[in-house]
Amino acid sequence: MKRNAAKLPDGSVWIGVNYWSRTGGPLMWRDYRPAVIDEELRVMRDHGITLTRSFFYWPDFMPAENTLDDKLLAHYDDFLDRHHALGMTTIPTFIVGHMSGQNWDPAWRDGRDIFSDPSFVAQQEWYVRELTARWKDHPAVAGWLLTNEIPIYAHWQSRGIGTVDAAAVTAWAKTLIDAIRSTGARQPVSVGDGAWGVEITGADNGFRVRDLAELIDFHGPHVYRMETDEVRQHLGAAFVCELLDIAGKPVIMEEFGLTSDYVSEENAAHYYRQILHNTLLAGATGWMPWNNTDYDELWNQEPYSHHPFEMHFGLTDDQGRPKEQLREVKRFTDVLAAVDIARLHRPDTRIALVVSSFLEKRYPFTQPEDASSVFAHTRQAYVAAREADLPVGVAREADGLPDDCALYLLPSAKQLTAPGWRQLRARAEAGATVYASYFTGEHGVQRGPWWPKLDETFGVVKKLRYGLTDPITDDEVRLTFQRDFGAIRAGEKLVFAVAGTENSRSYLPVEPAGAEVVATDAHGRPALLSYAVGSGRMVLCTYPVEHMAAITPRVNPEPTHRLYAALAAEAGVTPEVTVDDPRVLVGRMEHEDGRAFVWFVSQHAEPVTAVPVVAASAGTLHALGDGAPLPAVELPPFGVVVAELRTA
Repeated sequence: MKRNAAKLPDGSVWIGVNYWSRTGGPLMWRDYRPAVIDEELRVMRDHGITLTRSFFYWPDFMPAENTLDDKLLAHYDDFLDRHHALGMTTIPTFIVGHMSGQNWDPAWRDGRDIFSDPSFVAQQEWYVRELTARWKDHPAVAGWLLTNEIPIYAHWQSRGIGTVDAAAVTAWAKTLIDAIRSTGARQPVSVGDGAWGVEITGADNGFRVRDLAELIDFHGPHVYRMETDEVRQHLGAAFVCELLDIAGKPVIMEEFGLTSDYVSEENAAHYYRQILHNTLLAGATGWMPWNNTDYDELWNQEPYSHHPFEMHFGLTDDQGRPKEQLREVKRFTDVLAAVDIARLHRPDTRIALVVSSFLEKRYPFTQPEDASSVFAHTRQAYVAAREADLPVGVAREADGLPDDCALYLLPSAKQLTAPGWRQLRARAEAGATVYASYFTGEHGVQRGPWWPKLDETFGVVKKLRYGLTDPITDDEVRLTFQRDFGAIRAGEKLVFAVAGTENSRSYLPVEPAGAEVVATDAHGRPALLSYAVGSGRMVLCTYPVEHMAAITPRVNPEPTHRLYAALAAEAGVTPEVTVDDPRVLVGRMEHEDGRAFVWFVSQHAEPVTAVPVVAASAGTLHALGDGAPLPAVELPPFGVVVAELRTA
């Protein structure tokens, strides 16, 4: 199974930053100060950042219909020239009606719809075409973005009622991108919407990733997650990158970051380190943190006056002094240079994390929770797989399941389509191991597993009663293994925290009817069963272990990683390099010249020594730089070490 790590058409990797000058934020073009801008750009460049994402504040750049502000255009001419003089490039962003907690309309809009009013769309088309034509040949222009987070702007304009019409959004995007291309501009283009479409979030905001993918050159996620679990937080953006393996387009981390008002500088650096390296391992090939500087001098200017925390997202403070976050970006760029990132790729995998099509498809008479639970459960499964050092790839049911994997993981799934179940059964008959865990749903509408022929598929007899759940009454679920299973020994117990709603806190009562009972619960009931199908196996977990973990705060690492590691061993796909510590995540990338590099990413708040287990056929680990053998890896708190894996 191929895993996305596509690069931009010219093969470049963007190391950038979202940019407003500290002299004015969105109003910087009114009070343009070249000397300060030079200083700000130099600081970024000296820390490995060679690209900015810049913004045309729409009310200023287009003060009236068919009108551009000549003074501001001249300022942007100078801005581009200063980038070029420093060996830097920028990505202009056209429609900036939302920024940092506030929305702004051009004065001449008159309430017209952004996407469907012909006259207003025509004005946007003219605006985009005129600006592109002016700068398309400037060597400092690296790409184009239509907007900044326009779903927020559009949702505000619609008074928050319903979703924006997807057909209108796609037509609007095509019109503006065609306007760019009509000038002869050939730089990469994307929308700047944040990649918050239904394919990622399960909620349809009208900006459908699949539809837009036909028009754009890269996906640009904006990720600012608030979490209740540290490992989920550190892997949240990475999981979004995995989900964006759509249409083979590159994934650029267009926005991520944090405000210093929410976090200590030390912990801010830890967060940056985790996001940068984990998204790289998840297929990202570009990064643009939000943002370059703090804005303390703008305390009385909107949006900072009413959203004061927005003043302090900077990589530097308001005097231009680097924060530890910026130093972390520099360390990351040093690693990228050492491994020759432009020529790296993610190796193929034989382990698929199955994403139900109920995440993105609007099937009739389903509930919003049906989609959101798919996201939550697959994300938690991704966390567990990473803790087991498994190189999972995302396999969307909506695309058809790949046929070249040895292990398929279907975590806490209430719903899969009938064709999807047939595909999984066929994969098992062809020799794969297919794992699925029971989940009855969070709500009471058609509560129960939408699993056709559950008994025949898993070699059991289900003991469910119509309209009733089988509640989990214990505070924890204890699975006792009846035989060796992977590295789990017979008699060993795995203990899972219990959580859920009155509907979802339920197990599946079964009796074996051909299936082998691999593990039982504390009451002696079958909890994990394996059923021979063709030349493969169907493995059933009767408890929603991923669901329970997904809604439990501060739960990771929890025992699902051991279950997944055992499944991988049973399926014959144990990774070549592992660490017997779920708080040290292992990832691998390969160079086109045959070299391989292994990442060790610590989730420990204290220093730790990790001892890698390397398959005899895989080779030996060596330090980057001096090439010294690396039998153990010394990791600082939340640290990252990259080693070269050399074959004999």
